[in-house]
Amino acid sequence: MIIDTHAHYDDEQFDTDRETLMDSMKKNDVGIIINSGASLESCRSTIRLTEQYPFVYGSLGIHPDQVGELNEESFSWLREQCGREKIVAVGEIGLDYYWDKEHHDLQKQWFVRQLELAGELNLPVVIHSREAAADTMETMKKHGMGLGGTIHCYSYSVEMAREYVKMGFHIGVGGVVTFKNAKKLKEVVAEIPLERIVLETDCPYLAPVPNRGKRNSSLNIKYVAEEIARIKNIGYDVVVEQTEQNARSLYRLDAE
Repeated sequence: MIIDTHAHYDDEQFDTDRETLMDSMKKNDVGIIINSGASLESCRSTIRLTEQYPFVYGSLGIHPDQVGELNEESFSWLREQCGREKIVAVGEIGLDYYWDKEHHDLQKQWFVRQLELAGELNLPVVIHSREAAADTMETMKKHGMGLGGTIHCYSYSVEMAREYVKMGFHIGVGGVVTFKNAKKLKEVVAEIPLERIVLETDCPYLAPVPNRGKRNSSLNIKYVAEEIARIKNIGYDVVVEQTEQNARSLYRLDAE
């Protein structure tokens, strides 16, 4: 079965047909979805989704663009919620110097605090990093070693991907790998072991070809698996089976 390790089904783009869409997953071989919180409100709505759908699990964290929401009280609430049974990771957390919505020092402060939280709770992490390659790597080497997790929507060099793999992390690969201009990501997929790749959508964003520009969903993740299979010259079923195994092991999801 396919495991979508990073989705945002609490997004308002799904408000009109969320239930119908979720009900269609099983017949399309999507067996598990991990919904990712990125703000305090989306963490709350992620928890609700995990309660509503047996096949939905959650990761909870505050995205670097939203760290201004955090204080000791809200962080204490986040810590408590991360102890829930169906919460399998801390994230998405990290650094974002593209949008630059929050001061870099504040981003780093709460990034480190959330990495430390993952260590306290023995949870893997989901890392968001955009135009912040060096600072993210430096922070991960100081505070993230031994945690395990996914470098979400990976967009950096092959060399850095190899370094993350050596550090015990997985590389999250989504719809961007199907884009013609995604030369760097295609090289990363070719070079790193399949055992270190997990499938993701980041839906409703980043729909793969042939649906690029449209609302994304886990129903499109098959195109990501097909492209990985093409790049690595292996069977589609091999990609699906291995990435399922990777995600189950990483996020401690019991086999059905």
